[in-house]
Amino acid sequence: MEQRVRIADIAEELGVSTATVSNVIHGKTKKISDKTVKRVQQLLEERGYIPSMAGILLAQNNSRIIGVVVNNHEKYEGKVLEDGFVSASLNALVFALEKAGYFMMVKATQDWGEVVRFASMWNMDGMVLLGFCESDYEKLRAKMHIPFVVYDGFFEENKAICNLTIDNVDGGRQVGAYLRRMGHRRALLISDNDDCVDQERMEGFRQGFLDGSTDFLQVPMNRAGRRQFYLEHMDRIRACTAAFAVSDLYAAEFMHLLQEKGIRVPDEMSVVGFDDNALCENCFPRLTTVGQDAGRRADMAVQALKRLWEKSEGARTEMLPVHLVPRDSVRAVGERGLEELEDGRETD
Repeated sequence: MEQRVRIADIAEELGVSTATVSNVIHGKTKKISDKTVKRVQQLLEERGYIPSMAGILLAQNNSRIIGVVVNNHEKYEGKVLEDGFVSASLNALVFALEKAGYFMMVKATQDWGEVVRFASMWNMDGMVLLGFCESDYEKLRAKMHIPFVVYDGFFEENKAICNLTIDNVDGGRQVGAYLRRMGHRRALLISDNDDCVDQERMEGFRQGFLDGSTDFLQVPMNRAGRRQFYLEHMDRIRACTAAFAVSDLYAAEFMHLLQEKGIRVPDEMSVVGFDDNALCENCFPRLTTVGQDAGRRADMAVQALKRLWEKSEGARTEMLPVHLVPRDSVRAVGERGLEELEDGRETD
């Protein structure tokens, strides 16, 4: 195996210092003669020298790297980057950053200390944080001197941090109002917690559902646990005609279990999710959900980072609208339909 060419080898062959060779590699040639620069560059090319990208980035004032850190929460069971919302966000960010002339590096972790180490290791120009709800952004801000943008953060407004969120309350409200218009009066709310984003979505649902009654199913964070939970609470499930899950994943999973147990969707149970990721069109029936624009939020993240670099004025919390996406997993239920549905369930 051919040995890799080192800076020291180039310097020795040309009779110059390793610092001179290093400076040529890193573009710091103001104090080096044009003749020497040309000699070094020529020999580097002849010897096939491969520079250390990390070394070059650390030596520059601007690395052009934006780090994206995703909360590797236990509920993802080691598959956080496969989650529909996360993958859609990363897909949009990589193209928005590339268009602006930046590179993207991704890290999944639950450890806030890793966020700081990740940023300093690669001399990053900025960061985007996804999925961290209750964490202390103020302490992180004190430890890092680069700007960062947060997706769906919950903290007091800070001029050094931009929080990009969506109108979760209105999204839930749209779902509640829609199901009520479709004749439903008893609905399940499905989430693994009652905090932050999920709490807003469910509160919005209750507002839109008006005088309809809701039953909150706080499900376990692991898939096997959720399945067992549903099986143990089938009486509560059958008492309702509709279900609103705070994510498309939970909605699709719940819909699959219903069908497995012989409960027809949407004939006996209407189901709605949130996020409008790719699996919605691939479910059967296709999943009704609440859509958010990942591309627009990615563009806003880039613009927010630029404002933070320039220390210019601008909104520190920006909220994007959402919209209901009706598909096949919801059906209208009139008074007669409700009676028939209840009679059918009593005979099961």
